[in-house]
Amino acid sequence: MLALSRKANESIVIGNDIEITVLEVKGDQVKIGISAPKSVPIYRKEIYLQIIEANKEAAKTVATDDIIKKLFK
Repeated sequence: MLALSRKANESIVIGNDIEITVLEVKGDQVKIGISAPKSVPIYRKEIYLQIIEANKEAAKTVATDDIIKKLFK
């Protein structure tokens, strides 16, 4: 992991087209802004983990027998 120190209104650039800017630091909270192409999905980590878990659960509910029957019709 790369750790960088930034102050308010300072940025970092990831790749050629993603910029993360520190907008405000207030106590133990940091407000950031992210500028990225619309094709790049951006999630808070807790939401991303929920999406991953929901996808795993959805994959479990598909009956493999049904898939096999559909593949070999």
